Amino acid sequence: MTTIAVIGGTGKEGKGLARRWAHAGHDVIIGSRDAARAEAAAGELNAALGAANIRGLGNADAAQAAEVVVLSVPYEAHRATLEMIKDGTQGKVLIDVTAPLDPANKRKAYRVPEGSAGLAAQQFLGDAVRVVSAFQNISYTHLTDVEEDPSCDVLVCGNDKEAKKIVIGLAKDAGMTAFDAGPIENAVVAEGLTAVLININIAFKIKNAGIHITGVPR
Repeated sequence: MTTIAVIGGTGKEGKGLARRWAHAGHDVIIGSRDAARAEAAAGELNAALGAANIRGLGNADAAQAAEVVVLSVPYEAHRATLEMIKDGTQGKVLIDVTAPLDPANKRKAYRVPEGSAGLAAQQFLGDAVRVVSAFQNISYTHLTDVEEDPSCDVLVCGNDKEAKKIVIGLAKDAGMTAFDAGPIENAVVAEGLTAVLININIAFKIKNAGIHITGVPR
């Protein structure tokens, strides 16, 4: 089993992923700018799962203590959070869940100067960190009930094949099917799909639109 730090683990998406991985038996660290808030979220999840394998730490300490680091924060906090965890991510896999949205209109994708949040993370953290972009298109509503089949697929983008295999395995542990979607440059597509799904949610008055890859063996 793996020790996973979910940076932004007090938010809905991060907390949902943390819940799924803890339920699968991984040791999970909730990371937050406020360590006390992280500890409270960890206690809440442990109580809900009847578990004791979740703890809370400040972001920098959480990244340092983990084997795999997951970044699940709004794009507006992306760079500042990367600065906090840069030292702790060196030599590790970082899974970037960030989906940039236009601050003035969350129904629109935001054009990131570097090309995508995943690319921005890779460039900032350096080559010693294996950045993988994934999980942007899974609604938190699918993650809360650990017994639910999310029926949504995960697109995994990154430049390191072994790192992508790790992420595909973690997706499976969380009850999802993941696909290698190519290099980190392709992350812009998966990130942009989040805005598309938001518009579909609004049109149908739902919260759980997702993607499903067809034509491949399951």
